[in-house]
Amino acid sequence: MPRESFFGIIDGKIWIQHDGTEGGIANDLVDRGVPKHDIVLGFHSPFKRQFTDFAVG
Repeated sequence: MPRESFFGIIDGKIWIQHDGTEGGIANDLVDRGVPKHDIVLGFHSPFKRQFTDFAVG
């Protein structure tokens, strides 16, 4: 079964809206050199995002 992700660039940050990948697209981006402060886990509410290592928004 294919895994899908949906993300875009908003105000210079990568917003991940849906991540259906096994390892997590955010982790793949970090492994490729993208700083965590430039990645927003948009599929989490802003309240939950503050508890991650990634950008809040």
